[in-house]
Amino acid sequence: MGTLIKALLREALTDRINDGQVYMKGVDTSYRYEGYSIYRIEDMKKAISGRDIR
Repeated sequence: MGTLIKALLREALTDRINDGQVYMKGVDTSYRYEGYSIYRIEDMKKAISGRDIR
């Protein structure tokens, strides 16, 4: 069983740890898992583009 889990995890991992797109996709997936499907990171980025959000 442990070997199967390791194999599945190995296939799902990425070395793109500094890629913002990968990070945001993970946030979207997490929110969708929790039942929040109203907002998507991509939509929020479009809505705030051009504004100073600091």
